[in-house]
Amino acid sequence: MVTALPPEPLSDSAASASTHAWGYGLATIAGDGTVLDTWYPAPKLGSLPADRDRWIVPTELEEAAGPDARRNVRLEAVTVEIDLQAAPAGTSDAYLRLHLLSHLLVKPNSINLDGIFAHLPNVVWTNAGPVLPADFDRLRPALQRHGITATGLDKFPPLLNYVSPERVRIADASRVRLGAYLSPGTTVMHEGFVNFNAGTLGVSMVEGRVSQGVVVGDGSDIGGGASIMGTLSGGGTQRVTIGQRALLGANSGIGISIGDDSVVEAGLYVTAGTKVVLLDAAQPADGAQRTAKAKDLSGVPNLLFRRNSLTGAVEVLPRQAGIVLNAALHA
Repeated sequence: MVTALPPEPLSDSAASASTHAWGYGLATIAGDGTVLDTWYPAPKLGSLPADRDRWIVPTELEEAAGPDARRNVRLEAVTVEIDLQAAPAGTSDAYLRLHLLSHLLVKPNSINLDGIFAHLPNVVWTNAGPVLPADFDRLRPALQRHGITATGLDKFPPLLNYVSPERVRIADASRVRLGAYLSPGTTVMHEGFVNFNAGTLGVSMVEGRVSQGVVVGDGSDIGGGASIMGTLSGGGTQRVTIGQRALLGANSGIGISIGDDSVVEAGLYVTAGTKVVLLDAAQPADGAQRTAKAKDLSGVPNLLFRRNSLTGAVEVLPRQAGIVLNAALHA
């Protein structure tokens, strides 16, 4: 019988008990003083150790600092310490939070990201690093002579510009943003997309869209073209999670959490208000159908969501076994 249970909340990583983080970084600063980005090779949780001088940075960062006249920027070595419970206070602060996520030091939804967009300038991303948009237009001929070309215009850069996740495959670097949390064994195929403050908690296949705030459980498959509504959708208050060994079929979509060992069939979009027919062995003897809103089944394990090909009704019935990923693809 289908029984509606509340989904378990996502627990923070053990490490995120720390309320502070710090790192030595390399900031890119435009000619007008705008901080375009900051790269942190090895961010740390906790407060800056008492035996570390914040004015003395690693030699490799000092050596990388200096002007880049081609892009009208200068690179500056910095030491940044932040309070993870407070909102971001600047661009270097915001970038440190994104690095913590992509280095798997904190889980999605576990640190304060309020107002982060205001601290991320819109940047022309190039194969030589970020450029202020106005400078890119002015310097375009010279940049082209240097072989510098634009790869995007956005507030968020690609993850691989800053972090190379361990034992992760990303087919198209432009489709995974810095701040994505990708656990070892994850594969993101060419059409897959993973936003910041979202990602995978184990071995997973991502061929669809993982929106901001969404986490995907171990052993789950987000099928080609599948879409997950994130916390930036609608009122921005509901956090959608995907359980373990779950499957979103190709071109499906959800606006509710999907429990462990559950499946949404290909092409079916299930939102919180979707009316579903409950099918199981406990159907009333008179044949009357029991219905519910999909939100009442959010996070319930062992369910199959499907559309009746004759009536068009969305049906939900119990299932027993979870999916099994191809181990060779995630080794």
